[in-house]
Amino acid sequence: MPKEQEDRERDVGGVAADRLRSIVERIERLEEERKAIGSDVKDIYAESKSAGFEPKVIRQIIALRKKEPAEVEEQETLLDLYRRALGM
Repeated sequence: MPKEQEDRERDVGGVAADRLRSIVERIERLEEERKAIGSDVKDIYAESKSAGFEPKVIRQIIALRKKEPAEVEEQETLLDLYRRALGM
């Protein structure tokens, strides 16, 4: 293939085709990995349920563990305040 034609295939309308293809393929691979991981997580929640745990509560625990302790404490304080205000 002549050098000029090779350059045209790599640079189409100011777009580096090889670079773009590489980026798209990497994203596609990561999307597939995300899909597989999502399936694995779903399986673990099903396992937790069959072991007698409540998946909804486990999701809440995971959300809490992602937060800073001060933020969790503030939310718990507000929740307690609101419960008392509602007579709960």
